[in-house]
Amino acid sequence: MGKRMLTVFDALKMIQVNHQPLDTHQVVMTDPEGKPNSILTDLLTDVVTKTRMFVEMDLIYTSDELIENLQAVTPLPVDVLSEYTKILDQPIVTINVAPQKQLVELVYDEYSH
Repeated sequence: MGKRMLTVFDALKMIQVNHQPLDTHQVVMTDPEGKPNSILTDLLTDVVTKTRMFVEMDLIYTSDELIENLQAVTPLPVDVLSEYTKILDQPIVTINVAPQKQLVELVYDEYSH
């Protein structure tokens, strides 16, 4: 059995700041050198915003469940949900907390999977 990497979904489920879920503006996607990826960050912000509006995250245990719930309660098109699946299932290699920027950086490595 191959190793399972932590995904963006896993991080969103686990990380809290002051015992609250991450705010959409507190989390960014960065490469291993710390360079933010605005496309992935915007997609992440969008999926987190929609999730907060329409889904009770405490009752969700997989990214597939989250997508199924969003599909059931929103008019989001299949292509958007497909992009959400990609970002939620994106492996991350580390989580960097940057208190001076008030950010949590989810660090991905495009070559890690």
